[in-house]
Amino acid sequence: MRVVVADDAVLIRSGLVRLLEEFGCEVVSAVGDGDALVKSVAAHRPDISVVDVRMPPSFTDEGLRAAVEARRQVPGSPVMILSQYVEVSYADDLLADARGAVGYLLKDRVADVEEFLDGLRRVASGGTVFDPQVVAQLMVRRRRDDPLGSLTPREREVLGLMAEGKSNPAIGRQLVITDGAVEKHVRSIFNKLGLYADDGDQHRRVLAVLAYLRS
Repeated sequence: MRVVVADDAVLIRSGLVRLLEEFGCEVVSAVGDGDALVKSVAAHRPDISVVDVRMPPSFTDEGLRAAVEARRQVPGSPVMILSQYVEVSYADDLLADARGAVGYLLKDRVADVEEFLDGLRRVASGGTVFDPQVVAQLMVRRRRDDPLGSLTPREREVLGLMAEGKSNPAIGRQLVITDGAVEKHVRSIFNKLGLYADDGDQHRRVLAVLAYLRS
């Protein structure tokens, strides 16, 4: 994967670069502010950008706003947000264009290198990966006119794990059900959300997760 890294903390930025390169990624740019991120994405068209939320000058949401602007200039450019905190409004902004290829992980997740790299690969391929704590906070804000109201509790559970980027076998292991049962629930979710086979399984999966996170 060709990666742009954006983090104002030199030690964290250097650590991410070393980690990614050690596992075969090509870091095409490593920057410390939002403007540089936007320019790097436009210039390099990376497979994915790994972006800190809080960067200069105000250290509030510059990274997120820069990621949104980068995706405006390079439509659908994959981005993985890393943050020390759950910032629900930032997640809402990231989901607003409904294109997929987005992720939001807490920085602690980087400690599990395989899980982190798997998340990057999923987002780079057009999927969505959200930290369980982010998913939980988004669900607290669910509106009354819930478009997922027809889903059963088990289907919501399956869809929540899909939002975390888990594969069907991983969902089966966590819920202690068979792969066939997971596939049945996923098909039912697609049908209830009006997502049909001609859209392709991966695309339907992304659309279902986006509907869940934005509901």
